[in-house]
Amino acid sequence: MRAEHEAEAGTGAEPGTGAAAGAAAREAARSRRFPSITKDTARPEGHGRAAPGDALAARQWPMLSVLAATAVGLLLTALNHPRVGCLVIGVALIAASVLRRVLPQVGMLAVRSRFTDMVTYGLLGVAITLLALVMEPKPLLHIPFLESAVRFTVR
Repeated sequence: MRAEHEAEAGTGAEPGTGAAAGAAAREAARSRRFPSITKDTARPEGHGRAAPGDALAARQWPMLSVLAATAVGLLLTALNHPRVGCLVIGVALIAASVLRRVLPQVGMLAVRSRFTDMVTYGLLGVAITLLALVMEPKPLLHIPFLESAVRFTVR
């Protein structure tokens, strides 16, 4: 207390100003509210640690299921079934998009905001699925402009 009064007397500030500022700083440090002026990027919806200490693997089932399906797709691709493997990966990403939309808490599957996660997972899933369907030989989906585009760019 004596040091505060000496500091106030030395700076010419009114008595009590330093104590009020210190109390406000301590209150701001304890507050869980967002500051009125942010100095960093906005936190995503989950905004906690990626995996809190009490997070069990059972709470991470959405992420684990997407990773397991992706691993199965990669294994199928490595075992010389690339079309089926890519389809499994694409469907896993589309499922991740649906899970992110439907479930309120998806664990570490939530990376960004809900909308951004849904769009990212969905677009990547659709793109990989379409690539698997037009894969040679014997494509399951025939897109007319694709042959001419490949002819002019690759050949």
